[in-house]
Amino acid sequence: MELKKLGKTDLEVSRLGFGGAEIGQQEATQETVTELLNSAIDAGLNLVDTAAAYWKSEEMIGNAIRGRRKEIVLISKCGAVDGFTRSDWTKKGILETIERSLQRLQTDYLDIEQLHSCSSEILERGEVIEALIVAKERGHIRYAGYSGDGEDAVTAIRTDFFDTLQTSVSIADQEAIDLTIPLAKDGEIGVIAKRPIANAVWRHDSKPADAYHHEYWDRVQDLQYDFLEGDLTESVARALSFTLSVDGVATAIVGTTKPSRWQENAEMLEQVDFSSDDFRRIRERWQEISKGKSWKGQI
Repeated sequence: MELKKLGKTDLEVSRLGFGGAEIGQQEATQETVTELLNSAIDAGLNLVDTAAAYWKSEEMIGNAIRGRRKEIVLISKCGAVDGFTRSDWTKKGILETIERSLQRLQTDYLDIEQLHSCSSEILERGEVIEALIVAKERGHIRYAGYSGDGEDAVTAIRTDFFDTLQTSVSIADQEAIDLTIPLAKDGEIGVIAKRPIANAVWRHDSKPADAYHHEYWDRVQDLQYDFLEGDLTESVARALSFTLSVDGVATAIVGTTKPSRWQENAEMLEQVDFSSDDFRRIRERWQEISKGKSWKGQI
């Protein structure tokens, strides 16, 4: 798979990365995670994203990639912890969280450590940035990133401190295309797209039970993209192609618990016919339907 430079860092990342939230949330088995990650790395994936808040995700990933650490760009997040039941934005708490992540991931450094949806107010206090500076000095992290959306992400970009921005970008979530990605591009900040297929909510015949999917479900009902009516595999490929066509986006992370899914996604990306006109039509539809609505970037 093609590699792309991640902003001003010296990291080169695969256009598709692995997002580790789903394996933690759905309590995947270690056997599944080991098969999933190793088959993906064998097929060309080199970006693995997780977080201290993603339940047992870090531990399972650490076990799965043992012996392959140098083959991947490894990212984690701090601030939100313990399955999102609490947050710790103190300098001491962030440094302790990073140390725990290193232990769980069985590594002595992270390529990128990201603040996990930190508010503008907390950012402006400066303590979280001080913590990341110390972590760099200790050699625990190589680069510092911010994961989040909206005006909080704008604040993070304007600190001129962060090397990467992880933000929501999809056919159902386009605020960042106008609000933050141009700023990030100007500052040579590498952009990592999260939730790049909007959780493929259109695969459901009715509103999903999980409230996490409701906002995107409602938006897709309003947007009524014609290409979502056809084959699911092709519609996912087109949705993913849209996200990866956004100027400034270096990579998109997709979560799954199915070992074959990542390679399937990579293959369908190569096969789908997606043009600049397709991109333009999706953007125009979003701009038409979202006008007057409060459709913000989803954390």
